[in-house]
Amino acid sequence: MISESAFALRGLVKHFDQKVAVAGVDLDVPPGSFFGLLGPNGAGKTTTLSMAVGLLRPDSGTATVLGHDVWADPVLAKRLLGVMPDGVRLFDRLDGAELLAYTGLLRGMDPAVVDQRARELLDVLALADAGRTLVVDYSAGMKKKIGLASALLHAPRVLVLDEPFEAVDPVSGSLIRDILQRYVTGGGTVIFSSHVMEVVERLCTHVAIMADGRIKTVGDLATVTGGRDLEEVFVEVVGGRTSTGEELSWL
Repeated sequence: MISESAFALRGLVKHFDQKVAVAGVDLDVPPGSFFGLLGPNGAGKTTTLSMAVGLLRPDSGTATVLGHDVWADPVLAKRLLGVMPDGVRLFDRLDGAELLAYTGLLRGMDPAVVDQRARELLDVLALADAGRTLVVDYSAGMKKKIGLASALLHAPRVLVLDEPFEAVDPVSGSLIRDILQRYVTGGGTVIFSSHVMEVVERLCTHVAIMADGRIKTVGDLATVTGGRDLEEVFVEVVGGRTSTGEELSWL
C-alpha cells in the first residue's frame, strides 16, 4: 500500500510538446532505505524527481510522501521533504548563514532553532570558514553542501537529491556520503539520482534503473545486480553498447 512507503509514485506522466519525458512511472521507496535512481542522460530522472517533490506538475499520476499527496496536500507533504534539485539557482547573493536563515524563515521555523541548526550544519559541512563569502562565489562542491544544508535544515523525514555528487571533489563527496549515511542510520530515507556507479554500489540499499521515461528494473541492490557488477547490469538494462566493434579503427 502507498501508506507503507516513504515515497510512492503512481502513473507519473509528463510531456514536453510532442516528447514523452516520463511515460507512466510507478515506484515505491521503502522507509529507511538509501535509494538510488539511475539512468542515462535524457532518461527522465530529473523530470520524475521534480514532479515527485512538487516542482513540476505532472500531466497525470500521483506522488505521496509517507501517505501524503504532494499535489493535493502540498504544505504537509513538503514539511516531510528535504529537496536538493539539480540546476535550480539558490538565493546566491546571500552568504551561507544568511541563506539558511532565509530558508528557515520561509518554512516558518523558530529563528532561534534556525540559528542553532545553521551553525551546526555550516560547521559539520566545513562551510563555517567561508564566512561572509556569497554563495554565488562558492565552488561547485561548496554549493552542493549549502544546498544539502538547506534541505536538512527543517529535519525532514525524506531527502530527495538530484545528482548530489556531480562536480564534487573527493573530499566534499566523502563528507556528503558520511552525512547521508548518518541520516539514514537515524531513520531517514534518501532518494538520489546519480551517474556514479561506485557511489551507488557503496551507499544504496535499493536501486531503480530508468530509461526512455520508464522504470526498467527496481529492487534491493543484491536482487537487481544478482551478484554482478552494477555497471554491467546498467548497460544491459538500458541497451547500451559495451564494445566499439570496428568503429574508430583509425585510432
